[in-house]
Amino acid sequence: MPRSPVAARTRAGASVLAALTVTALVATGQPATAAPAPPAEPLNRAFARAAQEYGVPRDLLAAVGYGESRLDGHAGKPSQANGYGVMHLASNPDNRSLEKAAALTGEPADRLRRDTAANILGGAAVLRDHADRLGLDRAERRDVNAWYPAVARYSEAEGPAAALYADTVFTFLAQGLTATAPGGEEVRVPSRPVAPDKDEVPAAGVYAQSPDYPSALWVPASSQNYATGRTATIDKVVVHVTQGSYAGSISWFQNPASQVSAHYVIRSSDGEITQTVRDSDTAWHARSANSSSIGLEHEGWVDNPAWFTDAMYRSSAALASHLAARYSIPKNRTHIVGHSEVPGNDHTDPGVHWDWNYYMQLVGGGPGTPGDSLTFPSYAVQQSGSSGPQVKAVQQLLNAQGYAAGTADGIFGPTTKSASQAFQQARSLTADGAVGPKTWTALLSAGTTPALVRGSSGDAVKRLQRSLTAALGTTVGADGSFGPTTETAVRDYQSSRGLSVDGKVGPATWGALQAGR
Repeated sequence: MPRSPVAARTRAGASVLAALTVTALVATGQPATAAPAPPAEPLNRAFARAAQEYGVPRDLLAAVGYGESRLDGHAGKPSQANGYGVMHLASNPDNRSLEKAAALTGEPADRLRRDTAANILGGAAVLRDHADRLGLDRAERRDVNAWYPAVARYSEAEGPAAALYADTVFTFLAQGLTATAPGGEEVRVPSRPVAPDKDEVPAAGVYAQSPDYPSALWVPASSQNYATGRTATIDKVVVHVTQGSYAGSISWFQNPASQVSAHYVIRSSDGEITQTVRDSDTAWHARSANSSSIGLEHEGWVDNPAWFTDAMYRSSAALASHLAARYSIPKNRTHIVGHSEVPGNDHTDPGVHWDWNYYMQLVGGGPGTPGDSLTFPSYAVQQSGSSGPQVKAVQQLLNAQGYAAGTADGIFGPTTKSASQAFQQARSLTADGAVGPKTWTALLSAGTTPALVRGSSGDAVKRLQRSLTAALGTTVGADGSFGPTTETAVRDYQSSRGLSVDGKVGPATWGALQAGR
């Protein structure tokens, strides 16, 4: 198909993004300006050199890099989509921009991953390749608005996700940016009116409203990346960090090969929210907590606090507060938790830079203490002189069963020992006062003994899961959902204790657990 003249292209784009252009002009009060000569600094030199070599507008190149990484190459560490460097050159089944950059520049892949200047050069080469394939001529390449479809293709996303990606880059161009990269170098992109040519980027549904949260957008994840329906009651919100960009993460959830998803993704720059999985369905984001939680992904990287903007905190907190009200989730740190606090997970997000006190203040709850005070991935022996959260759990459990352990202060003193001995005597256990695997099992399983089978849910299932963790010495996620993993653990316990092996929890299994077997 022949391409329209530049003027016609610009007029068409202007009609689509007039509001963005007007906003930029009102905010800046000035027309487009040429980029100042870049200072003789590594990042600025790299952007200038790459722009000149591949005929890509320098400011566009910098805006793409800023949107992908906040200009942080993360020392060659990959994103969740296996993308690298300032320009996020990726190597995954649906995005081979790293390999493409290597072929176009002649640079080895390892250097493109780790060397920032090479990475920026590779990003420029890939952008230029997309422009060439779209048929942009020399005159069009000088018009930043003509690059919109090339930027959308750079995302390697499709439909709404590609449009969201390109819109973000052009918003940076419209508003301008001043970014301080790791090491202190400042990179600037001046503001200018923009009227991108969107003719070749199908954007149907980009602004579709979220079916569950009206102020959010709706871009569904691949049906192969979540489970339809729920097997447990929603009782918590899990806070994540994407380890990648906003649009890139939404695109990754659309990739059937990723096998991950979250319910919502929040953008760093302005707090925009996109829903990708319905609240009523089970996103795959937190292993043991998937069936009972809603996952909120926040654009950024755990090691760079620059991503955690006030706009993001406020937008996410408003969403968390809405979810708490809708699903009767307590607004505390037992029920609003980080990915790293979910049992059975090995992730570190949201990391040390996430301001939990501020976030919980915005949610309208109290800071409290993270996680479930009775749930641990393993249960260590607690005895006289021990201290910490597991001692506090012992004291809470003993007090709940009527054995006076005193104030739950996390210090294993004489009162706690006496209460432990009394409990052990009542359960015909060795009454030495030390809380080892048998005593832990009896304490954690104490209470009512309802029949439980696969598909059951609730607090009794959590008690079962905790006591199995103590009895078997392996982590059984305490999410309150009796799924296949819990059934396997029940069978293992029944087999090792000489019980009838049926994977169901009736009087015999409860009796063995409560006796500390």
